[in-house]
Amino acid sequence: MAQAAPAPGGTPRTTRPAVTTGPPPNVFDARVHRIGRLVAPVLLGLVYGYWAAANRRSGGPVTGWNLLFGFVTALVFAVVLMALLAFAPRLRRELRALAWAAFYGCAFGFLYSQAGESVIRSIGMSLVVAGVAFAVLFYRYYTHEDATGHRVG
Repeated sequence: MAQAAPAPGGTPRTTRPAVTTGPPPNVFDARVHRIGRLVAPVLLGLVYGYWAAANRRSGGPVTGWNLLFGFVTALVFAVVLMALLAFAPRLRRELRALAWAAFYGCAFGFLYSQAGESVIRSIGMSLVVAGVAFAVLFYRYYTHEDATGHRVG
């Protein structure tokens, strides 16, 4: 089967239009965003509190103290997360990456310690998680923002 050879001066190449990078389209109104900034940390806190309480009881029966522990843990997690969501954008990129890494490391270390592991091992594992989180977040902020915190390109 033979195919025709392209003729000189054939069809011109089309160029793709330039892709503009701007803010993503806003699907929800301001009220939904305000509610979401409150509901998301609360839901994440409840999941975290349940996880911590489940780790602490190690498959045993659910008790009143276990429920109280879970709700207090959820409350603390949600409050710290809301504070970090409110204040972290005002920090420089290095400090913001450090703040989020500390949050991730502490959250992981606390869950890990509730599973019955030793304190030294919990601290070591949380430092590893925090170090990896810092490296990833610092790289992301460094490549997506300028030194004043404004998004680039």
